[in-house]
Amino acid sequence: MESVQAIKQRFGIIGDDPKLNRSVEKAIQVAPTDISVLVTGESGVGKESIPKIIHALSHRKHGKYIAVNCGAIPEGTIDSELFGHEKGAFTGATQTRNGYFEVADGGTIFLDEVGELPLPTQVRLLRVLENGEFIKVGSSKVQKTNVRIVAATNINMFESIKKEKFREDLYYRLSTVEIHLPPLRERKEDIHLLFRKFASDFGLKYKMPTIKLEDEAVDLLLKYRWGGNIRQLRNIAEQISVLEQSRSISAAGLRHYLPDVGSNLPAVIADKKQEGDFSNEREILYKVLFDMKGDLNDLKKLTLKLMQEGDSKQVQDDNEGLIQKIYGNSGDDIDEADIDDDDELNVLQIPQDNNSSSARQEEEKDKYYFAEEIEEEETLSLQDKELELIKKSLERHSGKRKAAAEELGISERTLYRKIKQYNL
Repeated sequence: MESVQAIKQRFGIIGDDPKLNRSVEKAIQVAPTDISVLVTGESGVGKESIPKIIHALSHRKHGKYIAVNCGAIPEGTIDSELFGHEKGAFTGATQTRNGYFEVADGGTIFLDEVGELPLPTQVRLLRVLENGEFIKVGSSKVQKTNVRIVAATNINMFESIKKEKFREDLYYRLSTVEIHLPPLRERKEDIHLLFRKFASDFGLKYKMPTIKLEDEAVDLLLKYRWGGNIRQLRNIAEQISVLEQSRSISAAGLRHYLPDVGSNLPAVIADKKQEGDFSNEREILYKVLFDMKGDLNDLKKLTLKLMQEGDSKQVQDDNEGLIQKIYGNSGDDIDEADIDDDDELNVLQIPQDNNSSSARQEEEKDKYYFAEEIEEEETLSLQDKELELIKKSLERHSGKRKAAAEELGISERTLYRKIKQYNL
């Protein structure tokens, strides 16, 4: 069995991080077997190297090695790509096609981004893992294949299982052995080493002197978070090699190539919303409904006090805070002394033009012609209602116009005019 260091040199794996070495060691140990392997890690950490190691050190090394990016194949054609199809199975199937599992018989298939597989394809893949059987699209003939499956993913498989986007039984079939590759930010000792390797490679490729980082630039390189991991580091090394005139790179020069370099402070990141993005809207609606319910309860309390006490002025004084809460500044008191009596009379004066009233009623009738007609049990005349209120108020106060006017909320002079108007 080859050593870890020899395997890293053979496959171009750079770094001496203990976690990285452990991952390579596990790949060497499982290679001689036919155990299914799941490689996990963030995007850009180099997961594609592990399946190559496993295939090269296995007894299938003389067989075919096929790498399939499951996320790059459209959902409608992925079954045909993996398992093949018969002629005429669907529109455009002009001839029979062999799928990857048939072509790679006796070899290894690397399923990259396996978490992106649609659920129907996951069922087919589960059958291949269980007994090596598959059926071509449009065929009824069961075929056998002898392939080793190595899968990789950068997503949280348990979250996908919880959201019912990935089958739990398939996950446990694929992850007989799980190999995790650490992100670049956890391999601090390897970051500068990788950068120097990439800088040297691009210097040879573009036939120019190799770039070098100053000490402050190296510190900045190590402190950066590297969300894109090794892939991002390689791209930045290539950009600097091509664009920079000076071959000595300062921290200020490096900072231009590091996106969001000033925003890497610790922060609490909320989990992604599940079941759509309408939770905020629901919270707003709930708050509005609860506020409306509270205002309605306050109005009920205020109305009950008015009905029990009958003194609107006293109720208004006692419940000034409640009224302010319900109506805000729009319900400020208006001093009747500041209003001209004639204007007040005009406001309280009820038009007695029967023709105008009839026209208005006809207009309302036309406007709501579709509504159900309800027989009125009592008159809706505003004049009758006003006359009834004035009579009752005068009776309660034994004909004292001042007390009755205060109860009705109008001036005594206006009440006098009303009495004359209705011949009371």
